[in-house]
Parts: sequence; C-alpha cells; structure tokens
Amino acid sequence: MTDTTSQTTELRLTELRLPLDHDAQALRDAVCARLGHAAHQLIEYRIFRRAVDARRKSAIRVSYTVDVVLGPGGSPPPRPDIRPMPDMRYRFLAQAPAWLAERPVVIGAGPCGLMAALLLAQMGFRPIVIERGRVVRQRTKDTWGLWRRGVLDPASNVQFGEGGAGTFSDGKLYSRIKDRRHLGRKVLEEFVRAGAPEEILVEAHPHIGTFRLVTMVESIRASIEQLGGEYRFETKVEDLVIETATDGTRQLEGVVLDSGEVLRTRHVVLAVGHSARETFAMLEQRGVHLDTKPFSIGVRIEHPQSLIDRDRYGDFAGQAGLGAAEYRLVHHCAGAAAGRTVYSFCMCPGGTVVAATSEVGRVVTNGMSQYSRAERNANSGLVVDLEPADFAAFGGGLLGGVAFQRHWEARAFEAGGRSYHAPAQLVGDFLAGRPSTQLGSVIPSYKPGVTPTDLSLCLPDFVVAALREALPVFGREIAGYDMADAVMTGVETRTSCPVRITRDGRSYQSLNTRGLYPAGEGAGYAGGILSAGVDGFEAAEAVALDMVA
Repeated sequence: MTDTTSQTTELRLTELRLPLDHDAQALRDAVCARLGHAAHQLIEYRIFRRAVDARRKSAIRVSYTVDVVLGPGGSPPPRPDIRPMPDMRYRFLAQAPAWLAERPVVIGAGPCGLMAALLLAQMGFRPIVIERGRVVRQRTKDTWGLWRRGVLDPASNVQFGEGGAGTFSDGKLYSRIKDRRHLGRKVLEEFVRAGAPEEILVEAHPHIGTFRLVTMVESIRASIEQLGGEYRFETKVEDLVIETATDGTRQLEGVVLDSGEVLRTRHVVLAVGHSARETFAMLEQRGVHLDTKPFSIGVRIEHPQSLIDRDRYGDFAGQAGLGAAEYRLVHHCAGAAAGRTVYSFCMCPGGTVVAATSEVGRVVTNGMSQYSRAERNANSGLVVDLEPADFAAFGGGLLGGVAFQRHWEARAFEAGGRSYHAPAQLVGDFLAGRPSTQLGSVIPSYKPGVTPTDLSLCLPDFVVAALREALPVFGREIAGYDMADAVMTGVETRTSCPVRITRDGRSYQSLNTRGLYPAGEGAGYAGGILSAGVDGFEAAEAVALDMVA
C-alpha cells in the first residue's frame, strides 16, 4: 500500500467471488460494486488473499479478500464483508543493549530455530545456532544417498540438518493456529525476502517446494550471520548445565557440546524437531519436565493425481489457475476400531513419497512436492490417532511413544527386505486381507524402492482395522479413492512429536527449568512450517524480554 494520511480510510473486503477465467478489470469492477457509492473515492486496492472455491464443481469460483484505500469521505456503511483493515506490521518488543555480553543459544536449525535465531539477530542479540546435521546443500546430497543408493547417514538426512524436516516436504505455509498478532505474516514476509515467490503472501494455501526451500534456508543463514549470529554445524548438544538452588529452583547455566566444550548461557531456545529422540532421553535424565503426547500412525497412500483433479474440479480439471487438487478426509470408526479416527495427513498434490528415517534399521515414510506439483501421483498420509495408553506394551513412561515408533519402524524395515525398501500393498489386497505380490497401474514413487507385501506385518491390529473401515468410506467421498491399484506404503510414524516439553504459557520457559525455552514441533507446540516459525518468533521474544529485564 502507498502512504496514506489520516483522512483516508483503509478497509478489507471479503468474499469477492469471480469466475475462474475472470480478468483484472472484473476484479476491480467487483471491488467498486462492493463499495457502492464510495467507489469514486477508491485510491488503490491490493489482493490480500486468493482462494479457489470448488464446492460446486459445475461453477468453480475464485474468492478474493481485498484491501482498499479510500479518499476523504469515502467510507461505506459497515457490513460483515467490509471491515477495517487490520494493522499487520511487526513491531520489535526489545533491543539488545550494548553492554549485554551473554548470547542466547538456539538448538536446531529447522523452521522454528531459524525464525527464533533470525528475530534474535534482528533485535541485536547475536544468537549461536547449534545444529547436529550439516549445511543444507551437503544435507541434500546425503539425503539423496538414501533415496538413490539406500545408504543412510544418521547425522544428515530428512530429519536432521539445516532447514529441518520441513525442507523435504511440500513446503506448506498455512496453519489453523490463532494468530492475533499476525506473526504468520512476518514469517511469510521473511520467506519472501529470502527468495520465496511473492504469491505466498496472497494464496490461501501457499507452498514452496523443496528446491526453493533450500535456497531460502541459505539466505536466512546469511542474514543471521550478517547480523552477528553464529552457526555451529555438525555439533550435538550432549547435556545441559543446570544449577539447583536451595529452594529447588532450577536454572539453566549452559549447554555441553559433543566436543566437550561448554557454552555458558542462561537462555536457550530448544527447537530440536520431532525426531530428536536422544535429546528427549537426555532431557528426561536431567529431570526437565516432559509429558507424553498423542500422535498418529499409518501409511502413505498414492493415487493418480488426475483422479483427484477430476473428483475435485470436474470438467475444470487441468485449467490454468487451479493447479493440482488437494483433499482432506476424516472418518470416525464405529466397527472393530470404534473410537479411533482415520484422517488424511500432510497431503502432497503432484508429489512423491520419500524415505524419512533417521535411524539405522528402520523405515519411515513422508511426502513432499516440488513447487510445480507436477508429478503423476497424489500422495497423503492416511493415519490413525493414538493415545498414551497404546504405548503401555512398549514400556510406557515418558518415552513410551518413542519406543512405539521404533518398534513399528523396525517391523517396516524387516517387511521391506532390510534394504530401506519400504513395504507396500495395493488397496485391493489390503481390503481383502491378502499380501500383495505385484504392483498395478499406480507406480509407487518411494525411493529407493518398495517391496510388495502385507502391511499388517508392520502396523498395530487396530490401525489395520481402522484403515479397512475408512477406505470404502473415503471411496464414496472421492470416487476411486479405494481403487484396487492404489498403493499404500508404510510406515508413517513421525506425524508429530511423541512428547511435549512442557512450558509456562506466559514466560515460554520450561515448567521446572528456568532459561530453557522449548519451542516448535519437537517441543509439542507446532505442527508444520508456518506454526513452527510463529512459535520460534514467540520464543525469541520471550528470551529477549527476559534478557533485558
């Protein structure tokens, strides 16, 4: 928007719906029609949000939210679809004083850690970023080593390394979190500065894709370093230095690195991601307050993308402006798995299923897409919810969920042939209760490859029952979803973190260890790139305010 004076009026217009093939003049006409008599005072307008409304496949529309600036006397009467434009500008809450010697530490360089470090650097606190994995370019080569040759590097893979697990994903940048301060907008703006396409500021469901994420991560690193931040790659935090006062109060005083070096600091953002199992064990040993947390387990399912496009877009499928269609499915079981919920997770239009393990002798699946979303298959996690009681047979305790994940990941490794090939089964065979011996018309995208088998070998019985009940239901929602040749690949276990590193809601510090700021997916407080970035900002603000207090 251009600079305005106090005499102008800034408004947000919502639900402006136009045909798919409209032009720019049609949008301007719709804005003027909505403004009515005030249209002659229109100074400028800008698209804030663009979404495709495909609820009626015979009449797909594009829905806009538009911000407008009106001249003096141009305010229309208030109505639900015309309201004041919110102020989404970010304002720094603190600035590092020149005398401050202490430097905060950020553990983890995923979306949460990157945003925490960036904001701390922008406020002048010169953070030190500790990352157990490698720089993103080398990490990409290591990850391709698993996908192409079946060679896993436990220190550098889909889960560990610069950029975090989100680097090898669809790059989705939307979330359902409550965001009254518009921090998500700042995340997107920082991504655009780092090289993301500007359209992510407008699209209702923005995404970036892996290749663009790599260059963005490098750009963010450069910004942090230019502002006085420091990175330590291939460096693992082995322990915490915690001092306990006579009244039982615990204060973090530093972190111990795998080199033996001790970094002295009283402010640490813990943004380790959902697969930092060794760190969770160290935290438990150090008495940091943890809780068990529900997550989900299941498979990746693949269909021809054209099947999803036809169901969602009808005759409009393939038209410019629509792209590859997405879906979201939920089923509440009533049969043998009564009380369980089956749902689609992290759906990747025009994408691929990827090997996402971080431990030797285990198989884990995930999905990713490039920016174009142009691959032949659509894939999604198809998962079943779990509760902590499900982990009792695996030792229970705070890390029972980790033991549960490891058990089924090891079973998947065995079922896949002990070569990091993933076990796979056709939907028709799965529903019939027979092992698959060959594949059909849907070519699985998982690399290094799949082994046709029986997925019940590597999933709990109640998960198998829940998926068998849900698939025909989903087939009635999306024609062909339960097609016999659709491919299911196992196992999907890293849907979210199996523990929560509990924190105080106001200070963002650990419930029992002052100076430790758990944040992001690994702490159990985010679920995706955008929400993790927002949580990183909030943790950084809490650190900054405490350091200058």
